Amino acid sequence: MKLSPEYFQQNDVVALAKDLIGKHLYTSIDNQLCSGIISETEAYAGIGDKACHAHLGRFTKRTRVMYKTGGIAYVYLCYGIHHLFNIVTNQKGVADAVLIRGVIPVEGIETMLKRRKKDKITSQLCSGPGNFTQAFGITKTHNSHSVCSQQIWLKDHCIEANKIKATPRIGIDYAEEDALLPWRFVGDFEGI
Repeated sequence: MKLSPEYFQQNDVVALAKDLIGKHLYTSIDNQLCSGIISETEAYAGIGDKACHAHLGRFTKRTRVMYKTGGIAYVYLCYGIHHLFNIVTNQKGVADAVLIRGVIPVEGIETMLKRRKKDKITSQLCSGPGNFTQAFGITKTHNSHSVCSQQIWLKDHCIEANKIKATPRIGIDYAEEDALLPWRFVGDFEGI
């Protein structure tokens, strides 16, 4: 079943980041269908989270999308090279988001290989937020687009809670004590 915008409007971004593990993510970009299983996420909790782009109410041209009602994409360029895909969550004005860090490829693998300029499937094809977006064709042009659309959508699927591990987020040392929060979730898909 396709996830509705209301699913993304839950008020607990950390619980939502965990619940997204195992969900199926689809893109139909340039008439190419790609799908995969979300395997890694990170939660960013709005104005109170030192790692969040909207920390302390920061409202800029880039972050304004985070303040919209949940269920849309927040896509930005990292280091001037990698497009990072986040899903805005919660209600209007809150600025929570979930970063999709990794996906297990299922459909459209030839398209993913071509987009990534790879000859064969490796564990890195859609692992890492920049690799995933490149493989799935997601760019800044998708910023503020619905994640319940004909271009990007998710379908419900879940895995057992004991197959999900929580760890601190990655690459946010600047966030001081907030860098230690166990808001990164990784699914164990061995044998599934």
